[in-house]
Amino acid sequence: PPLSPVKAPNNNRKSSNGSDSKKLRVEEAPPSRVLHIRKLPNEASETEVIALGLPFGKVTNILTLKGKNQAFLEMGTEEAAITMVNYYTTVNPHIRNVPVFIQYSNHKELKTDAGNQRTQAVLQAVSAVQSGGSPSSDVQEALAAASSPVLRIIIDNMFYPVTLDVLQQIFSKFGTVMKIITFTKNNQFQALLQFSDPVNAQQAKLALDGQNIYNSCCTLRIDFSKLVNLNVKYNNDKSRDYTRPELPAGDGQPSLDSTVAAAFSKDSNSLLGKIPGALNPLSAAAAAAAAAGRVALAGQAGSSGVLLVSNLNEEVSNTPAHTHTHTRVYGDVQRVKILYNKKDSALIQMSDANQAQLAMSHVNGQKMYGKIIRVTLSKHQTVALPRDGLDDQGLTKDFANSPLHRFKKPGSKNFQNIFPPSATLHLSNVPQDVTEEDLRLLFSNAGGTVKAFKFFQDRKMALLQMSTVEEAIQALIDLHNYNMGGNQHLRVSFSKSTI
Repeated sequence: PPLSPVKAPNNNRKSSNGSDSKKLRVEEAPPSRVLHIRKLPNEASETEVIALGLPFGKVTNILTLKGKNQAFLEMGTEEAAITMVNYYTTVNPHIRNVPVFIQYSNHKELKTDAGNQRTQAVLQAVSAVQSGGSPSSDVQEALAAASSPVLRIIIDNMFYPVTLDVLQQIFSKFGTVMKIITFTKNNQFQALLQFSDPVNAQQAKLALDGQNIYNSCCTLRIDFSKLVNLNVKYNNDKSRDYTRPELPAGDGQPSLDSTVAAAFSKDSNSLLGKIPGALNPLSAAAAAAAAAGRVALAGQAGSSGVLLVSNLNEEVSNTPAHTHTHTRVYGDVQRVKILYNKKDSALIQMSDANQAQLAMSHVNGQKMYGKIIRVTLSKHQTVALPRDGLDDQGLTKDFANSPLHRFKKPGSKNFQNIFPPSATLHLSNVPQDVTEEDLRLLFSNAGGTVKAFKFFQDRKMALLQMSTVEEAIQALIDLHNYNMGGNQHLRVSFSKSTI
């Protein structure tokens, strides 16, 4: 029969200050391999509760009391439970960023309904993952009933681009990946990934949900999809059916670059390491290079922090200052040189290779002042300044000491707010006396239509939506660092939100 939460007996003891001491009551329950977990968030899943116990030994049973936000977790041994409780008295356990409370239960074991196939399947899948084996056939059947072979994957805090190939590399550690579809929804990169077997999907979700692909960013959020089969029409950068290599690439979509594919398959040391455990980060530059789909991971060119930007509108982008504004969103621009014999092209030197890769992957192919711009990595390692006394007609400029750099400070919040160009802009450093009407007028005058506007509560920040991405890019170029009076400069960046 289901258990209800058990309170340790209250012998009406008082603490030294005369009030009931909850802590004292908690300690009265003697050590037991069954632990009582309280204050769970509403949406907490069994697997998340099990994950609290995994580092300390085998988890043998679980009972969740959904309505009461509580659970009982049974460890394989009392020693494992003691180690777990001792550890969590010094380090607060969290589930979904909510602190939870763990104490010994008065139960010595959990007698739950053995017919609960899903719970048993989850437990056995966990132990199979832990021991590196595969679940038995009866567990596979139970799991098949419990879950879909298709996972829905959301990438949070996507500082570096993540591609279909990166996902295939990570998830194929758990079984045969058959199909992947990637897409952007609510300005967030998402994917649907189908395994050949629901068991593999369950194992991958258990091991990977909440993990970071690269250091401190690109966090995987994984759920089961309601779909049980994906319908893939094209094999390209956005979707892939590994069982049907003959599918066409589709209109205007590049097919898989064989050099990138080869690099991913060879470079097992640098890519994401062994599971379980945290994913080993790639070198950031190599990661972004591979993700941008233009440089092999072993890539010699991956070390360059210089970009070649071409097909610029010469009439507008005719000074170094105007040429680099769009790339400044993705890193700190050091130097810019407009090419003397080809004024629609420029070399832009970023602080480092990862910033160059990031700018390339987000800016290449965007429309700016009526022209689709092209961004590639340059073979140059630096942009040379003109020799002393040589007039280069103002085509080269050094921005190394610019006050506008967004990423100078290590760990700056700006690193977490890097998004692809979108029609919605995030405005900050807005003076108190500036109204919505003032900002709408300012951005309309930049050339375009303001479709929507919303102030944040403190009115120092706002979201403003232009009618197209091109208009938003143009507004950002014209108005980032705009002097609003009193030496207050407006900060403008792309937003992942919509209004």
